[in-house]
Amino acid sequence: MAQLHDVDVAPHPADVAAHALGASIPPRTASSMSAGTAALLGVFGIIGAVITGFALGGGAFTRLPSPQLPPPAAPAAPAAPASAATTKLDVTSREFAFSPAKLAMDKPGQLVVNLTNAGVVEHDLTITGITGKAYAAPGGKGSATFELPKAGTYQVICSIPGHKEAGMVGTLVVNAGAAPADAKAPADAKAPAPAAPVAAPVAAPPAPAIKPAMTGLTPLPAPQVAAPIGARAETVVKMELEAREVNAVMADGITYTFWTFGGTVPGPMLRVRQGDTVELTFKNAPASLATHSIDLHAVTGQGGGAAFTQAAPGTDGIFRFKAMNPGVYVYHCATPMVAHHISNGMYGLIVVEPPGGLTPVDREYYVMQGDFYLEGDRAQAGHQGFAVSKMLDENPTYVLFNGGVGSLTGKNALKAKVGERVRIFFGVGGPNLTSSFHVIGEIFDRIQPEGASEFQTNVQTTLVPAGGATVAEFTADVPGTLIIVDHSLGRLEKGAAAQIVVEGDAKPEIFEAIKVAKGGTGGH
Repeated sequence: MAQLHDVDVAPHPADVAAHALGASIPPRTASSMSAGTAALLGVFGIIGAVITGFALGGGAFTRLPSPQLPPPAAPAAPAAPASAATTKLDVTSREFAFSPAKLAMDKPGQLVVNLTNAGVVEHDLTITGITGKAYAAPGGKGSATFELPKAGTYQVICSIPGHKEAGMVGTLVVNAGAAPADAKAPADAKAPAPAAPVAAPVAAPPAPAIKPAMTGLTPLPAPQVAAPIGARAETVVKMELEAREVNAVMADGITYTFWTFGGTVPGPMLRVRQGDTVELTFKNAPASLATHSIDLHAVTGQGGGAAFTQAAPGTDGIFRFKAMNPGVYVYHCATPMVAHHISNGMYGLIVVEPPGGLTPVDREYYVMQGDFYLEGDRAQAGHQGFAVSKMLDENPTYVLFNGGVGSLTGKNALKAKVGERVRIFFGVGGPNLTSSFHVIGEIFDRIQPEGASEFQTNVQTTLVPAGGATVAEFTADVPGTLIIVDHSLGRLEKGAAAQIVVEGDAKPEIFEAIKVAKGGTGGH
């Protein structure tokens, strides 16, 4: 869980050797998550294109006719079995749709799907209940053969996590084929015999129940805080970040698969000087199930770097940027569906210090708020999955500081001493909520709203938008426990609480309790 981080904490690793960009994206196995909605096809296609900076091309989608079987050698020869019939279909995928989304076969048998990926991330095509998968890397092609044993309606999905939820669903109708002609029509027939009925649809599997909580897991470790830069000349800084999908405890009895930078939520703080040239190697762990990327708001360049770091599992990308503007900036994953990746924990802060560095303080803390959307409710123990419908409705199950309930309270509380100067780097990963950032029991001596260079003084509460950050400073004047909250206080019940325990001598000239009321303690 999160721990105290003073200004002498070791910095983020620098001067890491660069890695070559992967030349190919191999097929892999992925599993789908919670059920989504097909109505999002066009919406997320547009969002994915805007954020990644790619134009999604069009194309013609043609269904090839079934080949004709040769005539039998002799009238007595048996007809070819149904499995000998082969249908070939061409399908194009993009963010986030199949085209065409409605597929059909004349009769049961063998189906060959040729998949063309016109998107910017990998896609596949699977048929629910049928063995096989057509996989295609971005801009690539893939093919798979499926055996459809009986007539019916089958569900078609992309099995890569989040893609089905974003709208990559379709149907495959397998017709029963022509009915055999009777040798003789009934003498009293008044109407043609009815056509053979189409078999009943093959039902899609029910939504999975909440799985049991994974055993042997712990909460996520504390995010790394980088040491101050101070006064130094401009230089070239080499950094490396790895996307990792990590199972961990989110709350008592509830485990979750977080998508992370470096195994923490938020990811490690990055810290450079204005004018530095940063060479960033972004890697995606081989064990990941999804493509990941990075978009840094401190970058002046296409997609904040995301256009060049769409890394499939086991691959990497490298780019350079000049840190031109001082401030505090959010970084996050920008792989479609972007909000899905962010809501699973893929965000962090990069601090760009001005020449000469920041004013020295006694303590620096690193806190980020995020909203999480789970299949069940907060009282439902188990290993919960992501709920796209809750995310779209902006109805989070949890609102958390640093990725877990209690991550910054109790034994994990931040520490300070009376008279010490405290600086909090606070950001909001989102993907949806704006935070009313407030510390109960203190007044911010000064803040940098949205991480800007200009200060505001004597601030009680400051708004921090999703994808935004601030720097807040104050002196710990009296002993006690300060509470960090989002002052949209309903979120306190969803986990948004942290503590700063201030130790030291009492200061009755500043604060003194004359008589303690019966009934416990209150808020303000």
